[in-house]
Amino acid sequence: MTEAKHWTKLDDGRIECELCPQRCRIPDTGHGICLGRVNRGGTLYADNYGQCVTVSMDPVEKKPLFHFCPGRQVLSAACNGCNLRCEFCQNWTISQAPAATDPISPEELVRAALKNDSFGIAYTYTEPLVWFEYILDTGALAHERGLKNILVTNGIINEEPLLELLPVIDAMNVDLKSMHDDFYKRYCHVNGAEAVRRTIQLAATRVHLEVTNLIIPGLNDSDEELHEMVDFLAAISPVIPLHLSRYFPTYKMKIPATPIETLERAYRIASEKLQYVYLGNADSSEASEDTRCPKCGHVLVSRTGYATDVGGVSDGACASCGRKTDFVWCD
Repeated sequence: MTEAKHWTKLDDGRIECELCPQRCRIPDTGHGICLGRVNRGGTLYADNYGQCVTVSMDPVEKKPLFHFCPGRQVLSAACNGCNLRCEFCQNWTISQAPAATDPISPEELVRAALKNDSFGIAYTYTEPLVWFEYILDTGALAHERGLKNILVTNGIINEEPLLELLPVIDAMNVDLKSMHDDFYKRYCHVNGAEAVRRTIQLAATRVHLEVTNLIIPGLNDSDEELHEMVDFLAAISPVIPLHLSRYFPTYKMKIPATPIETLERAYRIASEKLQYVYLGNADSSEASEDTRCPKCGHVLVSRTGYATDVGGVSDGACASCGRKTDFVWCD
């Protein structure tokens, strides 16, 4: 058993977990909402340490990360569980209830990445932040072997553990579901908006950062909220890539799929202040998933599905005008 980090023992025998804003108060033998942390006799353990629900090779663009090691494959792994209860969860079968897992040690996962010619490891699919102790250990070992570490995360974590984790992380895609706490309370069952914004602000100064926003009709698609989100990101950096993703009904939410027109409206709003905006899960005549040079408009990276061509880049710069590109390249 691996003892968890960031918790306090309460006078009544319960443990308050301090990893994320849920701050679960866990009785003896009980688990937190994330399914991965258990109180055993007054000590909090990471019950999910090394327990993988899935491991596979993916294009890094699938995370989605468009500006980090473009065109490369990355070993992707997930634990069982999540610290949110999103009613529109796309991976609910492995995140919202116990699922079968297999043990894999940090050493084994790193060896698997090297064996499969992966440039790193992506912690993804469910919520990797609840795999905190495992990622700390695996991430440090991966760095020792020259590998990169990627988090695909909801960003719901307290500041102290986040600052402990960031040194072993190279890139993140953070899912900013809404700018408003009422959305997080109603549909994700957490007071989370402030925590996610803080995660984005801290990560942006330390790792490569991209942001995803799943646009759900009638819930987070107003012009006002879209402008608010774009202003927030642009104030941090106008070169943060923003992925606007199309919602489809799933799990508990039955709202009809996001109209393409809504995504295109969001794309126009975001493009006013952000230099790299992409539409996901959608075919649009107005926007493509290609990356263009902000200076001259030359196509730097073209994408068809997960097929990626970086032919518009020469020595890390635009092949047309020579502007340095906003990519992280991997050997």
